[in-house]
Amino acid sequence: MSRLPSTVSVRESGTGTPLVLLHAFPLNASMWSAQLDALPGLTGDEVRVLAPDQRGFGGTELGADEPSLDLVADDLALLLDAAGIDRAVVGGLSMGGYVALAFARRHPDRLSGLLLSNTRATADTAAARANRERIAVAVTARGSVQLLLDEHVAAGQLGPDSQHLVERVQAMVAAAPPAAVAWAQRAMAARPDSLDVLAGLRVPTAVVAGALDALVPLEEAERMARAAPGAELTVVPGVGHLSALESPGAFDTAVRRLLSRVAAG
Repeated sequence: MSRLPSTVSVRESGTGTPLVLLHAFPLNASMWSAQLDALPGLTGDEVRVLAPDQRGFGGTELGADEPSLDLVADDLALLLDAAGIDRAVVGGLSMGGYVALAFARRHPDRLSGLLLSNTRATADTAAARANRERIAVAVTARGSVQLLLDEHVAAGQLGPDSQHLVERVQAMVAAAPPAAVAWAQRAMAARPDSLDVLAGLRVPTAVVAGALDALVPLEEAERMARAAPGAELTVVPGVGHLSALESPGAFDTAVRRLLSRVAAG
């Protein structure tokens, strides 16, 4: 039986409709600071935002389990139990989107809405899996995530007009433990194609893409939007892979539209 790591870190704000936000690789839940501030609204009762650190990142322990995004999805179900939440809108950006899809596959009865941002439902190519293993081996051997900084992971995730955010993103990358980076890379490499999960969804779904995302082509967002019944696609102009950080206003607008659809039943 799955169990939560002994130490789990969750940022939370507001009351109202539960909304879980799952962070990108190799960042942590601090990337959601704008959403934690803004989405609950002026009175704080519009949305209950929960932003957990995923296994090994931020303040959450990695544990000794084998790499698996299914396990991270199960962590979320247990976290909802602990928070007294039956069903939630689950949103994820990049790696967080992979976890959201795993959650939709494993716990569809806990889902009231789905938000997929700067992510894809297709499995890795052989080349992508090989690159993930290269990174996993390197950071483990060196006991350092310097490789990610040397390969300009932070700058590569941001659009050309968002380079003022490089230092903030670099700090999150630098804080990621090597063991968590290797574990997450191997977990992402093993994930299955999830287009069938999207096709079977019966909850409101939103897909958000950055018009200048260099890591996930717009075609991937369009493919997800076609697969999920009634999905709404938002393409945020001028931003790259980290749309929630780069253009929080546009991102939050897409989230609020999704929440309105969820509320309307």
